Amino acid sequence: MVQNVIEQSEQVVHDLNAKMQGRVTARWDEGYDNARKVWNGAVDHHPVAIAFCESAEDVQAAVRTARAHNLPVSVRSRGHDAAGRSVRSDALVIDLSPMDHVRIDDQVATVAGGATAAKVIAAAAARNLMAVTGWNGVPGMTGLTTVGGYGPLIASHGLALDSLTGAELVLADGQRLTVDRDKNPDLLWALKGGGGNFGVVTSMKVRLHPARQVLGGMILFPWGEAETVLARCGKAIGSASNNLSVVIGIISLPDGSPALFLAPAWTGEISDGDIAMEVLKRCGKPMHVQIASMGYQDLIQGFDARVANDKHYALETRWIPALNPEAMSALIEGGASRTSPFSTIILQHFRGLPTQFPLDSTAFGLRREHVMVEIISCWDPTAGDNGSVHKRWARDFSQTLAPMSLPGGYPNLLGPHAQDQIAQAYGNNITRLQAVKRRFDPDGFFSATALPR
Repeated sequence: MVQNVIEQSEQVVHDLNAKMQGRVTARWDEGYDNARKVWNGAVDHHPVAIAFCESAEDVQAAVRTARAHNLPVSVRSRGHDAAGRSVRSDALVIDLSPMDHVRIDDQVATVAGGATAAKVIAAAAARNLMAVTGWNGVPGMTGLTTVGGYGPLIASHGLALDSLTGAELVLADGQRLTVDRDKNPDLLWALKGGGGNFGVVTSMKVRLHPARQVLGGMILFPWGEAETVLARCGKAIGSASNNLSVVIGIISLPDGSPALFLAPAWTGEISDGDIAMEVLKRCGKPMHVQIASMGYQDLIQGFDARVANDKHYALETRWIPALNPEAMSALIEGGASRTSPFSTIILQHFRGLPTQFPLDSTAFGLRREHVMVEIISCWDPTAGDNGSVHKRWARDFSQTLAPMSLPGGYPNLLGPHAQDQIAQAYGNNITRLQAVKRRFDPDGFFSATALPR
C-alpha cells in the first residue's frame, strides 16, 4: 500500500513538472515541511505535493493532473485560514502565491489569485484610491473577498464582496471561464459569499473607491469598565454615521490581566471625526488613547503589526443581533475566563450600506444589522501546550452564545465541526447556491469553505 502511494506521488509530480512552468514540491523534497505550513501553526497537514502555479495555464495543468490521478485538491492563496483548509492532507495543493500581480485600470483592480490584501491596498493607494478589505493586509484578497470581508469600510462601502465585479476561474474539468454581470452571472452571484467552492479563482476584478484620510487608532479601557464601555459603545455605533466603523476587542495586557479596546476608523470629514472620537473616548475612562489622521494603507499596516505567525489557533464564530445586556454579560464572562493571555474576542459590526442590499443580491447569508463575534483561541506551543484546554474554552464560549445568536455564522471562520451553523450560514440563499454548485462543480471537486451539499 505504501509503495503504491509513493509510486502515485512520483507519477503526479512527474506529470506536473512536465506540464507546469512553476515549481512542484513533493514529500521527499527538502523544502516540503516549510512549504506545507500555513498561518496557523496548529495545522499539520501533509499533502501529496504542492504545485506553485505561475499562471492560469499552470492551474489548468494542476487541476487536470489531479483529476487524471483521482487526487483531491485544495487551493491556497496565502493560507490565512485557521482550519487549514487550503493545505489538505493526501491531496494536491494548488498554490497561487506566485500569481500576485495587481493591475489598475480607471477605478477597477484586476487582482491575481495569490495577491494579498496589502498588495491591493498599496496598488490602490498609488492611484489615490482605496480597496474594500478586512482589517489587515495579510490574507489573500481572493479568499477574503469571495467569502465576505468585514473591514474598516463596511458601513460606508459594504463587505469586500460587494465590490467584486468579475472573475476568471479554472473549473473542475480544467476549462477557464470568465464571469461578470453579463457572462455567467449566476456564478458571479455565487462567488459573492459562496467562497472558492466552484473553481480556482485565478483573477478577479474589484471596484475601487476614492481615497480618504482615515481617523483611526486605538482606545484602551481597563477591564473593570468593560460592561459600561460595551453598553455605551453599542449605542454610539448604532446612531453613528456610516463613516464610522469600530472593532471592539478583549485582549490581555502585558501582565496578563484583561482589557477592552475600541479600534475606530472614520472616513468622513476629519472635524466630524474628531467629535466621533470624543464620543468613543467618553464610553469610559481610557487608560491609553492613540488616535491620528492617516492614510488607509497606514491604518491597515497598524493591524498587520499585531498578527502573530508563530502561534497555534482555534477559532469559533457567532452572529449576535446586537450588544444587548444578555450578550454583554456573556462576552464579559467569556473574556474573563480565557485560558491563554494570547486569546482574544473580536466584535465587528455589520451596519450601514451593506444592510440596504437585498438578501438575494449576493450569496452572503445575512444582510440585517448584526455583530460578528470572533472567538480566537491562541496559545504558545513552545510551552508544551497541546491546546485542548484553549479549544474547549472557545467551544464552550461559542455554545454559551448560541441561544442568543442568529442562525448560522460567518462561513470563513466556521470549521468542519460546526455543521449546525454551516447548515444555516447562507440563509435562504442556500438552494440557489447549491444549484450553482451542481452546475459548475457537480462532482464536488472543490471544497474551500463550509458549504452544505
